[in-house]
Amino acid sequence: MEIATALLFAIVFALGGLVLAAYKLGLLYQLFHKTETQSPRHGGESVAEVLRAHGVKFVFTLVGGHISPILVACEKLGIRIVDTRHEATAVFAADAVARLSGTVGVAVVTAGPGLTNTVTAVKNAQMAESPVLVMGGAAGTLLQGRGALQDIDQMSLFKPLCKFCASVRSVREIIPTVRKALAIAQSGTPGPVFIEFPIDTLYPFHLVSKEFGVKNPPKGIMGKIVTWYLHNHLNNLFAGAWETRDLFPLPVHIPQATDDQVQKCIELVSRAKKPVILLGSQATLPPTPADNIRMALESLGIPCFLGGMSRGMLGRDSALHIRQNRRDALKDADLVLLAGTVCDFRLSYGRVLSRHSKIIAVNRDKTQLLKNSDMFWKPTVAIQGDAGSFLIRLSQGLKGHKCPEDWPQSLKAGDVIKEKVNRLKADEKTDHHLNPLRVLHRVDELMADDSIIVADGGDFVGSAAYILKPRGPLRWLDPGAFGTLGVGGGFALGAKLCRPESEVWIIYGDGSLGYSVAEFDTFTRHKTPIIALVGNDACWSQISREQVPILGSNVACGLAFTGLCVDLLHPHCHFTDYHIVADGYGGKGVQIGRKDEDKLDDLIKEAQKETREGRATLLNVLIGKTNFREGSISV
Repeated sequence: MEIATALLFAIVFALGGLVLAAYKLGLLYQLFHKTETQSPRHGGESVAEVLRAHGVKFVFTLVGGHISPILVACEKLGIRIVDTRHEATAVFAADAVARLSGTVGVAVVTAGPGLTNTVTAVKNAQMAESPVLVMGGAAGTLLQGRGALQDIDQMSLFKPLCKFCASVRSVREIIPTVRKALAIAQSGTPGPVFIEFPIDTLYPFHLVSKEFGVKNPPKGIMGKIVTWYLHNHLNNLFAGAWETRDLFPLPVHIPQATDDQVQKCIELVSRAKKPVILLGSQATLPPTPADNIRMALESLGIPCFLGGMSRGMLGRDSALHIRQNRRDALKDADLVLLAGTVCDFRLSYGRVLSRHSKIIAVNRDKTQLLKNSDMFWKPTVAIQGDAGSFLIRLSQGLKGHKCPEDWPQSLKAGDVIKEKVNRLKADEKTDHHLNPLRVLHRVDELMADDSIIVADGGDFVGSAAYILKPRGPLRWLDPGAFGTLGVGGGFALGAKLCRPESEVWIIYGDGSLGYSVAEFDTFTRHKTPIIALVGNDACWSQISREQVPILGSNVACGLAFTGLCVDLLHPHCHFTDYHIVADGYGGKGVQIGRKDEDKLDDLIKEAQKETREGRATLLNVLIGKTNFREGSISV
């Protein structure tokens, strides 16, 4: 009896093993789904169909053989292919499209080094909470780990950076995998997702079958097993590939505050005498239109400090938008609403918040919602939910209630005083080069009302953040919490494609310009004229300012000096002609020095005219070093 039972178990186990093996080899699937060996179709077409069904208008790329089928299929379906000079730029451009369009930005790059070149940009999208789909090529399904060209473990590289990672193993998986990735990118806290496409999942059957053929298979039983395995793998790769599948978007989950949470916050705000709102980038996310959020803020009448993508939410000169003296305002406030704002280094980890203030924190991400709350601050109410939708509901619950007017008026009066002082600094004369603050003030005055401002740099851009005033919502693009240099070319490219009628400005430091100046070639080829304003002080000044007094050396901080020298024949005195680089790539370059000070306005207007006529323009402005926050300007 025991022998019979053991034998039965052995038979069941063996049968189970055979069924599992048949499943793994795709034999069961192939029983019910046909492999169309004569079809000319390829996997790139499936990718393109899903993207079109999701309203994707642009795909950014740097071309490679692994991914060519995706690019060709997208172009045939009317999706614009925009090729850049660096893979990081492709992802930065996709990031900008995601922020400005409310959809998922898409970048497609080739295997190996093509993907590793995107890592910084993908991490930036993760920290900026931008929904970006990165698709990468890969070695064939049977060649991975065997030393194929550009074959590395890409999945391990991207899993820490992305909300979702998948490696497609058959053509039939493409459509459901891309749909799932697009939904996950937008759900909860938005972020990047990654799909790897082995090259044999993208090309047609007849081409892939040639690669699977074994010219001299081993003789005997081993040869037959190898030949059968390869033939079966090929058939399974394409089994059911062209069956009709749903292409349209899956539901997107967005966390919302509960009614009880909103009601508690309504009560807290209604009792506050000195409330303050700190609005972060997350407040600009879909589904709530930015104009609706603006109206909600105006209805509440609470003074607001705007950060990241929320800059411009209240327009250029709103009485509620407070730009200066934030630390003092937070010290006096009796209620602080953190709407998508995180207590990280930008708020001194929460230490700037007063222990006497009631604090309402709203964030889609639980980790960000409570960051540093165990050390420096405590929320009165913590809501894991969408900040924009919360503000709408809060304003609806407080109809008829207004913040006491003397509070925003007093904060605005402080703004006026501080900005008058800053304006006086802009009028100071420098010995040789232009006063950078004056340059920025002139740009702010002359910039078109529909302008989009891209911030890419340290010292010069830090000053620009205080001076340039975005005219409306979604008109300011900066890297976000990661502080990445090099976003300029990609962000501007994506912005100009989304808003072709708008003036797009990149505010560059001369250091950060080096990362993406080659994209002037991209601007020219794809007819996306932008204006780049380069604050050229021949130095990584933000680093130098601390490195020199602390460590006594300016090593690695100096760039080639640009400007007026006492002796033009001195070996260390030469110009860095960034404007000529722009010319070489088909744009228009202009150098502006002290001698051009009286015609500064005319040169800015000429750059605007050039872009209206279709030429990307670079203004290489020779500036004195400035420490805006400390109030010092020098040559």
